[in-house]
Amino acid sequence: MKDKGIPGTRVYILEKVTPLFAAQGCNGVSMRELSKAVGLSAAAIYHHFTDKKTLYLEVMKYAFLEKTSLIEPSLSHDGSAEIRLEEFIESFAKLLGDDPSFRALVLWALLDDDKVRVKLVAEEVFFPPFNLVRQLLEEIDPKADHYMLTISIIWLAVSHFATVPMCQYLPGWRPEYAEPTVISKHIMVFLIKNMHSRLSSESVKTRVKEG
Repeated sequence: MKDKGIPGTRVYILEKVTPLFAAQGCNGVSMRELSKAVGLSAAAIYHHFTDKKTLYLEVMKYAFLEKTSLIEPSLSHDGSAEIRLEEFIESFAKLLGDDPSFRALVLWALLDDDKVRVKLVAEEVFFPPFNLVRQLLEEIDPKADHYMLTISIIWLAVSHFATVPMCQYLPGWRPEYAEPTVISKHIMVFLIKNMHSRLSSESVKTRVKEG
């Protein structure tokens, strides 16, 4: 973006306040702290964003737009739906592992208790990547519960990285469990087994009915 890095501009403000929102969430950070981080008065910030809630929502949009643009190519090539899905999960896992601020923003969004804010983030931030994954799952298995599987993919990837600080001290931990490739393969095995199990169950029911 043209105004990237220029003090006082909209993008500059978003970049400066992102670490604060990532560390403390929307409720945990004050406008005084935001002003100090940006080096501008609250009035100057309000020139670009009407209030703190709007600023938080724009931070989420900015962070997700930037990150999802890096993983969208994995969804658009000519490979099979399963290959594209695994590449997407691996790219998403890599983003979560490489960028603590992005990972924290995802967690804050998933655990937010403000219903109005949650609705806005869901509709304006989460919907595009959510829908892309859901469409891939429809290609793989048209009859599966695509909503539940999409939620499971997102949460499995996020939770793996969110729990590393503690899980590394539990029995059986191996360093590779924090690697995006290992995590994506684990999630894919979970998904494919789930789908195959459902298909097998439906096949048995059909044969019983026909018998």
